[in-house]
Amino acid sequence: MNDSELMQACTLAPYWWDDAPRPRLPQAVLPPTVDVAVVGAGYTGLHAALQTARGGRSTLVFDAEDAGWGCSSRNGGQISTSIKPSFDQLARRHGKQRAFDILREGQRSLAWIGEFIRCEQIDCDFGQVGRFHAAHNAAQYTALAARLAAQPKGLEVDAFLVPRAQQRQELGSDLYWGGVVYQQHCSVHPARYHQGLLERVLAAGAQVAARCGVQGVTRDGSSFLLSTAQGQVRARDVVIATNGYTGSLTPWLQRRVIPIGSYMIATEPLPEGLMDRLFPTNRIVSDTRKVVYYYRPSPDRRRILFGGRVSHQETDPRVSGPKLHAALVRLFPELRNTGISHSWCGFVAYTFDELMHLGKHEGMYYAMGYCGAGVGTSSYFGMRLGQQVLGLPQGHTALDGLAFQTRPLYSGNPWFLAPSVAYYRVRDNLPV
Repeated sequence: MNDSELMQACTLAPYWWDDAPRPRLPQAVLPPTVDVAVVGAGYTGLHAALQTARGGRSTLVFDAEDAGWGCSSRNGGQISTSIKPSFDQLARRHGKQRAFDILREGQRSLAWIGEFIRCEQIDCDFGQVGRFHAAHNAAQYTALAARLAAQPKGLEVDAFLVPRAQQRQELGSDLYWGGVVYQQHCSVHPARYHQGLLERVLAAGAQVAARCGVQGVTRDGSSFLLSTAQGQVRARDVVIATNGYTGSLTPWLQRRVIPIGSYMIATEPLPEGLMDRLFPTNRIVSDTRKVVYYYRPSPDRRRILFGGRVSHQETDPRVSGPKLHAALVRLFPELRNTGISHSWCGFVAYTFDELMHLGKHEGMYYAMGYCGAGVGTSSYFGMRLGQQVLGLPQGHTALDGLAFQTRPLYSGNPWFLAPSVAYYRVRDNLPV
């Protein structure tokens, strides 16, 4: 199947939008003043807004697009503890106690989002399915085994090794060298989760102004003046929740997050019985490559949803779709003649220390930089940020006060990304 045949019947909208299209909210009539203005209607912004609205603060959420148009409805629907640096890496930077506390925050975020979805009764195909984290070479399997055997006391997670000889019990591919199953990791339908969250924010009394981008924020005495094409709003507190779509509105933040495109495809429905051979345990999957692939069955187990980065630079889903399909076929050769129905992309935000950050700058609250693993942490830290706006002591996190790094000459355009991806791709392809 050539590239043009693959893309012939392919839609460039996210698969998730088929049964959870972006909500077309009525045009908002902007109030002259609010207690809290939130910029960004993704997971972070809505969770912050839910806290402030339920806490009795008049709350207005702005978004330049439809609510949740960005990566909150474009991601792979995988949830983990989401802290990328290891204990040893964090301990060298911040000391052992701070390292422990940061990793515990990641574990809390995983437990918290499941409890939130259950308590709020959000129908979003949430499940604790576990993750198979696959080793792409023998050395990485050895490294995974060593890390599993040396988990820091108090940070142990429920996981077990899968040697290569037993790999097909987890995944119908021989490409990997075994891996680890993390049993507490979860899956979710991200767009339905966002829709349920949005409904609860609106029910709490917050207003959401979709397709109403904020063009400027200025300090005016003890409050802020936010300018939009539909008028101005004065707010006592401002929350910036733009993550991978952070731009010139907040140049200090723009210099501290690295927008990186993450690309996904959905296959056509698979023949009866094939999914049971390829994903016998229904787990979400990722691998140890630096330029990682991540994938899973769709909630109805009829399609494979496959994501990763396929180009040194940003590209078009028309180009990324066939490249992802080729990577999928390397994993599962039996899918060579299976077409793709959807190809799309979204922007995540990385940081220079691979940690998410939340805090306050020039009087404005912010949380962002989830490094491609933000379904759980963006929700959790958005919630904590909302508590901080309310002045609640439980809003404190182990990440408070961490220096939010940038680099000389970086202004938000990741000119270094292409050579970095090229280097890591070469390294990923080495045999050891």
